[in-house]
Amino acid sequence: MVKRSAEEVERLLRAFDESGLSRREYCRQAGVSVSTLDYYRARRSSKRQAKRGSAVDLVRVRLTPATQPVGTFQIQLTKGRRIESAWNFVDGDLSRLIRVVEGA
Repeated sequence: MVKRSAEEVERLLRAFDESGLSRREYCRQAGVSVSTLDYYRARRSSKRQAKRGSAVDLVRVRLTPATQPVGTFQIQLTKGRRIESAWNFVDGDLSRLIRVVEGA
């Protein structure tokens, strides 16, 4: 097994990235096994991930109250009509209301 310095490994990875060759072809030309190249690439990736800390970027948000009171609903109907209500309808009553409005 060949022991490479961190600088040698970085040069090898940079040369691979810039080569445009497949892993197999690059390794054949560079005299490195594919598994060694894969190991170096995985190690570099995990180091970058660790530096980033988290894969999720956090964004500060400000919450504002909802524009509609809690418990309201809105139904968009054909012909640009809509129904907005805070009433608690029984399913049958709501269906009947929609049929009446759609029929008008």
